[in-house]
Amino acid sequence: MSDSTTYGTPIPVNHGLHPDKDGKDVDSRLYRGMIGSLMYLTASRPDIMFAVCLCSRFQSQPKESHMIAVKRIFRYLKGKPRLGLWYSKQQSFDFKAYTDSDYGGCNLDRKSTSGGCQFLGDRLVSWQCKKQSTVSVSTCEAEYIAAASGCSQILWIQQQLRDYGLNFTGTPLFIDNNATMSITNNPVKHSKTKHIEIRHHFILDCVEKHLIELVKVHTDDNLADLFTKAFDRSRFEHLVNLIGMFNPE
Repeated sequence: MSDSTTYGTPIPVNHGLHPDKDGKDVDSRLYRGMIGSLMYLTASRPDIMFAVCLCSRFQSQPKESHMIAVKRIFRYLKGKPRLGLWYSKQQSFDFKAYTDSDYGGCNLDRKSTSGGCQFLGDRLVSWQCKKQSTVSVSTCEAEYIAAASGCSQILWIQQQLRDYGLNFTGTPLFIDNNATMSITNNPVKHSKTKHIEIRHHFILDCVEKHLIELVKVHTDDNLADLFTKAFDRSRFEHLVNLIGMFNPE
């Protein structure tokens, strides 16, 4: 692929990736090896996180269409080999987080994808992209589960920072769904939330203890969008720039 052309995004907007049972089989060992290498790279390249996690769902029976999608990620990386996170010491040290979900985005089983990212000041220090374990019956439920997942990550980081003598409470968790905020701020478990598993409701306790604070953010400014869905080049590059990735060239 050294002579291949490059792409501006790791995955197209209308990728249409699905099991493709009638597609041509490819070497599953090679496919898993490529995915493994890319998963290792996501530790320093959050811009490919969503695309890699999406392609990793087809490792059991990879088809030619899946291999083409993985090769596109490599072609994207070829065009931006030095793009990386920039950490400046001349910034604030506030702790904040973003969370989002893509409702029913998985073509395998219609499960939603949770995405989140955490910042110290303007420095991205942690990011996640994971398919939810249950099928959500509404956008609100998908967003609520994603918020609970983001809350878990916040609590873990708070505990790690506490070991260094840094006590962060009331961490703002930015979310773009009004219904999720209403459920979280309402201590009454009404009938509309009975279908959501109890294990996701611990976020209510965290809010009451002032460990986190849900803050409304406009969808266009929700940085966790980068880890839940595909975008066109202009929107993708805008989000990559907002999370603090720059090309030194």
